[in-house]
Amino acid sequence: MTSDTIALVANIALALSVVVAVAFGIAQVRAAARDRRERLTLEALRSFQTRGFAQLMLFVNAHQFPDTREGLDKLPAEDQVSYLQFAQEMEMLGILVAERYIEIDLVDKTLGSYVSTSWEKYKPLFQRLRGSDPFLGEYFQWLAEAIQKRMTEHPRRPYHERARYR
Repeated sequence: MTSDTIALVANIALALSVVVAVAFGIAQVRAAARDRRERLTLEALRSFQTRGFAQLMLFVNAHQFPDTREGLDKLPAEDQVSYLQFAQEMEMLGILVAERYIEIDLVDKTLGSYVSTSWEKYKPLFQRLRGSDPFLGEYFQWLAEAIQKRMTEHPRRPYHERARYR
């Protein structure tokens, strides 16, 4: 073999190794993103199944919400905490969906219209408070509206009506 042939073979081998390394790197990045999404999905599911979250849902169902800051301040401290905690939970859920860390389909299947109906209870106060904080509850609102739009435009059939059993 001449030195030109050896150099050509070495260059081809080097180019192939770069191509393989890039392909391997892309596969690793995709796998890591898929793993992260799966972990976040499982964590979201677990958070919906806690006693604390069930208590927050019961709180939202059982209470009339104030439409002024003064009305919120008049609530007992424990009720104020529950009010704010549920709003924060929904805001974080909205962020996770908006940033595509979890799928909106998961929220639709687990909470569904509860997101929209709870937003309706929060909406009067949040919209009033947006004069001083225009971003208050923005992802909660977005998520509620997105869920409502999905349910209106593309209602899904209950799983038990469409599933095939083995």
